[in-house]
Amino acid sequence: MNPKEEEHIKKWRLILGKTADPEGDVALGSGEGEDMKGMDDVLEALYDSERRGGLGSSVPNVNRWLGDIRKYFPTPLVRIMQKDAIDKLGIQEMLLEPELLQDLEPDVHLIGTLLSLNKVMPEKTKATAKAVVRKLVEELQKKLQNPLREAIEGSLSRAVRNRRPKFNEIDWHKTIRVNLKNYQKEYKTIIPEHLIGYGKKGQALKHVILLVDQSGSMASSVVYASICGAVIASLRSVKTHLVVFDTSVVDLTRELSDPVELLFGTQLGGGTDISKALAYGETLTQNPNDTIFILISDLFEGGNKSEMLRRTAAIKAMGVQMICLLALSDEGSPAYDQEIAAQYSTMSIPTFACTPEQFPALLATAIKKESITNWMSRIGITSK
Repeated sequence: MNPKEEEHIKKWRLILGKTADPEGDVALGSGEGEDMKGMDDVLEALYDSERRGGLGSSVPNVNRWLGDIRKYFPTPLVRIMQKDAIDKLGIQEMLLEPELLQDLEPDVHLIGTLLSLNKVMPEKTKATAKAVVRKLVEELQKKLQNPLREAIEGSLSRAVRNRRPKFNEIDWHKTIRVNLKNYQKEYKTIIPEHLIGYGKKGQALKHVILLVDQSGSMASSVVYASICGAVIASLRSVKTHLVVFDTSVVDLTRELSDPVELLFGTQLGGGTDISKALAYGETLTQNPNDTIFILISDLFEGGNKSEMLRRTAAIKAMGVQMICLLALSDEGSPAYDQEIAAQYSTMSIPTFACTPEQFPALLATAIKKESITNWMSRIGITSK
């Protein structure tokens, strides 16, 4: 057997596990195989169905395993294996131990789990948990900050014009196009009879209300909505509110300057009363024509569905631009209430799942009051 074939067989042995080779015919313990033997051990501890709980029930065992998977696998796979360990082996209680938390590679799923444990987390663990959350938040902020700011500022500067601009507010491209008829051939210049400028900076030109469902299934959406909300709130040209809800409604707008504290102000799990949340969102609306109302929810209403739809219609009737995101995450289209989603569509409310990478372009389209439906068609999103 040539080396390439041998390597191929070893990889299949890793994938299939020890049960596929009960006689131990495929050796993983020599030369480069030392790494393969270590990989096999950590994979078996997690995925061997005959040894459930193979990581043991102690923090040192799990810590050792966490160190091993970082040694043998790249970060994206480490995060997947951590998620599987939490789901398969039921180690949520162990996440309350700071000794374990400090060894974890943070991802959105892990943060959602920590937030769901927030109320039962001992004080000795909270500082470590916040450090883990902050690491991921800073990573995601770095990724989303520039696209969001550029999309919002660019769309605002084009959506709002004024006819008496100061020199530094003049949109020269638009001004030249409008005044081409005043071109003076002998002087090779244009007489700018009409000046067109961008909207004035330093004042809120739009109002974005993020209304976020914090039921357990929406954990990733809560994380991304909080980070996006913090970035939007840092722009003076946009007034931002972030409100989370289950059966109660909590306005976390004051926490937008620190998304980590904001996240720890949420409480994942519990029921859902969308109607109550909509009622609160309606009270925040002062200039309906300049308001973008984004409901982030799977639409499983635990309260009165008829009242929910009535309130939705009332908000639309005010002239508010309303969008429903079934999820704001990388996890694709979630389970959602198809009946209410269909009724939202008949009310001309775009209803779909959105990734964090798509969110800046969505917000820019909404600010410019362009068709959300056309934007969705261009990038291949289907309304629900």
